[in-house]
Amino acid sequence: MRDPERKLLIVVNDAAFFLSHRLPLAQAAARAGYRVKVIVGAGSGEAALDDTGIAWQSVPLSRSGTNPWREWRSFRALVATYRRERPDLVHHVTVKPVIYGTLAARVAGVPGVVNALTGLGFVFTEGGDRSRLARAWVGLLYRFALRHRNMRCIFQNRADLDEFVTLTGVSAQCTRLIPGAGVDLATFTCTPGPPLPPTFLLVGRMLGDKGVREFVDAAKQLKARHPDWRFRLVGDVDAGNPSSLRRTELEAWAARGWVEWLGRRDDVAALMRDAHIVCLPSYREGLPKTLLEASASGRAMIATDVPGCRDVVADGVTGLLVPPRDAAALACAMEQLGVDPQLCERMGRAARTRAETDYSVDDVARATLGLYAELAA
Repeated sequence: MRDPERKLLIVVNDAAFFLSHRLPLAQAAARAGYRVKVIVGAGSGEAALDDTGIAWQSVPLSRSGTNPWREWRSFRALVATYRRERPDLVHHVTVKPVIYGTLAARVAGVPGVVNALTGLGFVFTEGGDRSRLARAWVGLLYRFALRHRNMRCIFQNRADLDEFVTLTGVSAQCTRLIPGAGVDLATFTCTPGPPLPPTFLLVGRMLGDKGVREFVDAAKQLKARHPDWRFRLVGDVDAGNPSSLRRTELEAWAARGWVEWLGRRDDVAALMRDAHIVCLPSYREGLPKTLLEASASGRAMIATDVPGCRDVVADGVTGLLVPPRDAAALACAMEQLGVDPQLCERMGRAARTRAETDYSVDDVARATLGLYAELAA
């Protein structure tokens, strides 16, 4: 249904994240007749948005800052933006936009709100008293903020949805499951594996809670028995995340020959084609884009048996699941697939079939546009 009078704001604190995860949705909404504008954090690479054809604006919205005055400025900037733009609908992505943006939408009288929780965040992957206190505090913030009368909250896996409802008291009737950002099946195509020896690939931010250290430890173990096997890390450090590794760590591991660290790359589809097995030994995920891309590329996967990862990887069918924080188990699974290219090929074909059935970026866009229509009814 086309309604050229309806205005949609998509609010993301990082422009690069919007480009990698939400641009297809914005383009689909524009084709459906929405007047779309993207609101991103200032200084997050927003100049790259000029090439998308989507209108954009930056506001002072950091990913990880805690300075009370700056956070108050972020909230006020969103209120001012919503009052000026007068959108019919705002779609917030990630924690700060969800909390501040929903409050701002209430103050500014925005008719409809969609909140996309891409994962429950760092405080939900760590143990200890400090993390428990942090979870309680975040729960209180959500309870206070998420009171909009016409709101839906999108989750990427059932475990996150159930835990969020318990933590915040948000009605389950306001929640929906949509499988992540989806994957472009035309960009990530299923191709035969490259020549041996096997290449293992981990794509993501270089964070401790992505299991990067476990991957390197497993690579070190396997290099002793299979010196010609290749282990590649793709992604940059993230100074805004307390779990980020240091560049010196990554450079030292590469210098010892355990792994290749390629840093941030824009040719992930090609890197998937050059790999045999994609690994993500994460501690917790929403619905990991790298595993969706691996599935579409027809690659066998190894991931941890945690929320998000196990929603993508069918153990023994499209890949193998291992316990989190267990480098020995990870190494064992890597060796099992590394010595059996026929098994990798079977798993890769099954993964591609599942990607075509469940994870198309077009299907995700249709489901989200349906949610927009639901809020407008």
